[in-house]
Amino acid sequence: MGYSLFENLDVWKRASRLAVRTYEVLKDCRDFSLKDQMCRSAVSIASNIAKGDQRESKKEFVRFLHIAKGSAAELRTQVYIASKIGVVSPEIQKEMVEELMALSKMLHQLSKSIANRNS
Repeated sequence: MGYSLFENLDVWKRASRLAVRTYEVLKDCRDFSLKDQMCRSAVSIASNIAKGDQRESKKEFVRFLHIAKGSAAELRTQVYIASKIGVVSPEIQKEMVEELMALSKMLHQLSKSIANRNS
């Protein structure tokens, strides 16, 4: 598909970095339920990109990119909530929301690109 491994995709690299950043931001969080849910959402973004790529089907890849985009929206919602209850600072909220919006755009563009490729 124009690359050899999902690890070479910029969107996967950024999603992986965001997952690590999420763990860093929440390392001292005592709300274990919210921390767990946010970390799961963050990990899900990169994981679904990888899973979709390995399905070796354009249709399946696009489906998993959409799932990854949904996980990004889920995490964005959780970041807003975490900010409102004082778990993350407004600066961290801004940083993470901006990155999640950028990832969502990248996932949308990649899914469109793959869906439009000739078989």
